[in-house]
Amino acid sequence: MNSQAIISAPVLREFVEKILASAGVPSNRAELVADSLVAANLRGVDSHGVHLLPHYVTQLKAGNIDPGTDGRVISESGACLLYDGEHGLGQCVAEICCRHAIRLAGLHGIGIVVARNSNHFGAAAFWAQRMSSAGLIGLVMCNASPSVPPWQGREGRLGTNPICVSVPSSGAGGWLLDMATTTVALNRIVKAAASREPTIPASWAMDSEGVPTTDTQKALHGLLMPLGGYKGSGLGMMVEVLCAVLSGGAMSTGVGGLHILDRPMNTSQTFLAIDISRFLPSEEFQSRMEHLVRAVKSARPAQGYDEILVAGDPEWRTEEARLQAGIPVDASLWKRLIALGEELGVQLALL
Repeated sequence: MNSQAIISAPVLREFVEKILASAGVPSNRAELVADSLVAANLRGVDSHGVHLLPHYVTQLKAGNIDPGTDGRVISESGACLLYDGEHGLGQCVAEICCRHAIRLAGLHGIGIVVARNSNHFGAAAFWAQRMSSAGLIGLVMCNASPSVPPWQGREGRLGTNPICVSVPSSGAGGWLLDMATTTVALNRIVKAAASREPTIPASWAMDSEGVPTTDTQKALHGLLMPLGGYKGSGLGMMVEVLCAVLSGGAMSTGVGGLHILDRPMNTSQTFLAIDISRFLPSEEFQSRMEHLVRAVKSARPAQGYDEILVAGDPEWRTEEARLQAGIPVDASLWKRLIALGEELGVQLALL
């Protein structure tokens, strides 16, 4: 097993923020990006955490990300808004789009913002939670580079194309579904490769010929498996329609990846906010959600399991534990981050 460094969330957040600032990101934007990455680590979604930082810095150096732009509104009509990220930081584009979605939902009961020419924005959950923390149901989708073959294919045509829904809760946590339309997100395999893990679980990926593989390197240079076969392929295409086709932005075959340096990423994203109070009182909604969760969890656990979990439960528990004990960071990644900091003249604060 690889050794790990245990870093407190405040120390890690400050370190990431300083590295981004030294790479040319304005301080308020560096803080937002650092918050989003460390939030993913806290929830145990390490594939979308600080592991991404070196890739962001590389993209900044290549000129594929403009750290100074806010992007612009292209059009607004009723509850609908079209946004051009102008190749700004994905987190900054997402922050603005979430604010617009919340505003439009307040006016119309629903707000949908579709963005084009954006960049990687971290974990989709961070943005869906932005909307649910305002008392709204938040839904976020994003297209990505073509690392997934269509069902029955062996060439990448779709991205991991995540879907996330966050439901507000009157108590701790809440119902939060954040899933790729592949068996796993691409960054899970990238992280496994960076951690020098020789194998990955079966069903995660295929080699370049479309043959299922557990070899990490073959998977890294191969293809991801769509979730549930043809169903995942259909869901991935649905996200493509609601993000790229609708926005007028680049479709998956025109989207770059974090490892592609010769062109901007050109990601499209969709942010949907729903005002619950337009349907029924918030208290009644919360009561009905609690009833639903209790009903689901009342099922007898299958053999080998102790309890029923619903979407969001594992992440809330991990966050609570990591806030207390610190965030485990793979030793090889931690060395890479330290080296990146030294390269940019950033000193690590005492742990």
